[in-house]
Amino acid sequence: MLNKLTIKQAHQGLIDKKFSSLELTEDCLSEIKKRNKKINAFISIDSDLALEKAKEADKKIGQGVEIGVLEGIPLAIKDNILIEGIKTTAGSKILENYIAPYDATVIKKLKNAGAIFLGKTNMDEFAMGSSTENSYFGPTKNPRDLERVPGGSSGGSAAAVAANFCLGALGSDTGGSIRQPASFCGIVGFKPTYGCVSRYGLMAMASSLDQIGPLTKNVEDAEILFHEIKGRDGKDSTSIELNSKLEIKNKFKVQGIKIGIPKEYFIKGMDKEVEETLKKAIKKFENLGAKIEKVSLPHTDYALACYYIIMPSEVSSNLARYDGIKYGYSAKEKIKDLLDVYLRSREKGFGDEARRRIMLGTYSLSSGYYEAYYLQAQKIRALIKKDFVQVFNKVDCLIAPTSPTIAFKIGEKIDDPLKMYLSDIFTISANLAGLPAISLPCGLVNNLPAGLQIIGNQFEDEKVLAIADIYERSE
Repeated sequence: MLNKLTIKQAHQGLIDKKFSSLELTEDCLSEIKKRNKKINAFISIDSDLALEKAKEADKKIGQGVEIGVLEGIPLAIKDNILIEGIKTTAGSKILENYIAPYDATVIKKLKNAGAIFLGKTNMDEFAMGSSTENSYFGPTKNPRDLERVPGGSSGGSAAAVAANFCLGALGSDTGGSIRQPASFCGIVGFKPTYGCVSRYGLMAMASSLDQIGPLTKNVEDAEILFHEIKGRDGKDSTSIELNSKLEIKNKFKVQGIKIGIPKEYFIKGMDKEVEETLKKAIKKFENLGAKIEKVSLPHTDYALACYYIIMPSEVSSNLARYDGIKYGYSAKEKIKDLLDVYLRSREKGFGDEARRRIMLGTYSLSSGYYEAYYLQAQKIRALIKKDFVQVFNKVDCLIAPTSPTIAFKIGEKIDDPLKMYLSDIFTISANLAGLPAISLPCGLVNNLPAGLQIIGNQFEDEKVLAIADIYERSE
């Protein structure tokens, strides 16, 4: 079936006229129609627009116009990334009927490249979660085992790729929300260096941590999507131009590179079989000619606590705009005055996890506690970043698990927030330090995928992709 192709394979097929973009898109939509009710990967699907764009791509190809690698390729987009004229909910009741008034920068770039958008994917509300169980639209299920979570918060995008509903997808990563679901679903998920991809048009959760990135079937496709969406954007002052001349296949070799294994990432409580799978992956790198060195990131133990002060603080600030007045859900019952509108709209519009994080963040930023919590967390963040700077003076990249476990069962952790937060223990540090990191499959544990995480130095995104590509091709 055409929907099982990679982006690169589909592009070649379109050029060779083995099939049309319309046929490719119809295959994806047919699979969505058959299986999405069970998996719940999509919140909304726009079949008519997708088919219209596919016909436009076929017209170009028929006229002999030279096409780019994403022309006529069906993609899925996480529902916190704005597409003009399309409903964008962020998985929340408070934005249940919100229609995006403009395109995110990444969407403009993909439209210019000729990509086709099949629909918007399910997610934890405002990207707050590690399982996609916190969505107002119900949980997404892991295509590899419908009793298990796909990870979160980009679980809908990961599930859509793993189920062959699309050829690739975009997600957002605040503390592991691309990499962890990629690990659970057995696909590739790449979080670029902070600022390499514009955040304009991404609904902000934690602005100093959020980053848009690709979820794909292989590393080559992740590179294709990353190259299309990266770059400086005048509408995002934190964005940068990544100037790298490294070519993934021609100029990079594993032989002689130094790979660091952080001792803090192999901890008590990690699934033993996941650990053994990781050790086999490390051995494979050694057999390919890499030099393996044990390293230390001494402030890693503080990363989780640091993250869960900084992130909710930014959440409480960013979500203050949802007040029941400007846009989104507005409570109508038992309203006496303006304060009631604010309180009841937010009470009814936000789910439990969103309210929990807003309250935690507001407390951390409040008078008398700002210095004790938020300021201290920012100091720890600086120390975590310093650890990475020192380590990358010795090694080219780091290898670590993506998650301490394989995908857990739906409902298993939803009533224990602290247990759920530990799902991101290995991914959070890369966000705090603004580093590029990728998750790719490295084996099966109890017939479910385990993820290998490669973390690189700031702005060395190409090196991370190159190392991941070499590992994947050696499988």
